Amino acid sequence: MNDDIPPRQRRGRWAGVAAALMLAPAVISPPSAWLLAVLAAVTLAVAILAWPAGRISLAQAAGGAALLSLAADGGYFGQPGLVILWYPFETVALLVLLERVVRHVPGRRVAFAGALTGAAAVLLPLRFTLHAPAAGLKESVFATSVALFPAAVATGIGLYLRSLDNRRAHAVVSARREQRLEVARDLHDFVAHEVTGIVLEAQAAQLGDASPAETRALLQRIEKAGLRALDSMDQTVTTLREADGRKWGEPPPTRLYGLADLPELVGRFSSMAAAEVALSLEDEVAGTLSREAEDTAYRVVLEALTNVRRHAPQAGRVEVFAGRTADRAVEIAVADDAGPGAPAGTRQGGGTGLAGLEERVGALGGRLDAGPHGPGWRVRCLLPAPAIR
Repeated sequence: MNDDIPPRQRRGRWAGVAAALMLAPAVISPPSAWLLAVLAAVTLAVAILAWPAGRISLAQAAGGAALLSLAADGGYFGQPGLVILWYPFETVALLVLLERVVRHVPGRRVAFAGALTGAAAVLLPLRFTLHAPAAGLKESVFATSVALFPAAVATGIGLYLRSLDNRRAHAVVSARREQRLEVARDLHDFVAHEVTGIVLEAQAAQLGDASPAETRALLQRIEKAGLRALDSMDQTVTTLREADGRKWGEPPPTRLYGLADLPELVGRFSSMAAAEVALSLEDEVAGTLSREAEDTAYRVVLEALTNVRRHAPQAGRVEVFAGRTADRAVEIAVADDAGPGAPAGTRQGGGTGLAGLEERVGALGGRLDAGPHGPGWRVRCLLPAPAIR
């Protein structure tokens, strides 16, 4: 079937058919017509074929065809009437070639190749006017002036399509950059949390002698935290490797967490922290947000608990709350009683931290605040959600 033919091969076949059609009339024409037929066939083939072909680039092929056409304008001494037969086809081919050159030839080469191809398209009428007995200088100037308009149109179309291609390329680069920033935030949110827990467990083990059972339990917690960190890094690497091949709009492979995962998160934190941890998760609040908002809410709690470990290890109690406000928004709050402790900038953590989460929350139409609250510090997030019916 024709659909199974590769595009490059299909274009090659069309170029062959076009060249054959250009050469066919020359069989029954005077010998001087062969020059016109060959030039039209070559120009049409160059305009149709896919480039580069081997070591020959589009700029080289277009420049070669344009030089041959310009040479024939002054070097043809056959019957002027024969020019009319192949003139329309060579003109269209040069205009198509001019558009392709302006659109696709990279760097500074586009100026040289484009000027050469454009000159060939504009000066092509001279092949007739320079040799026709009834034509003179005025006819030559008029014909080239008329040919200048379609050449300008072809150049404008090429420039417009080139700008669209550049805009699309910049959009792809920007999307890939944003995707990598998202992966970096994932790495901070998940891996930093687990690594901080491992460090604190190791520090706690050095404070005194522990029984074999306690040591075994400590090592098991460290092992589980390390495995979770490795799993998060594996997912991150997978995301980076698959980023270039993923379709637009396809979600990243990294798992999305939600409010329903808070009990497990708080349980892990409680097992590795000296503070008393209380979770208040209202019934039916989990699942009321969108997937992106649920994942963001989970990350807010994760980042807040990580900051408690880092900057408020003296906290005696940590309260985690997730529920509805009076205006039916979803509120997520993490508060500790460790006192002001470190300065506010330090309490907010490093890396992307709460600053990056504040951007994500704002993009979802919510608000994120962090600061002193009561005897300690509180991170509070509000996310809009539809009312429960």
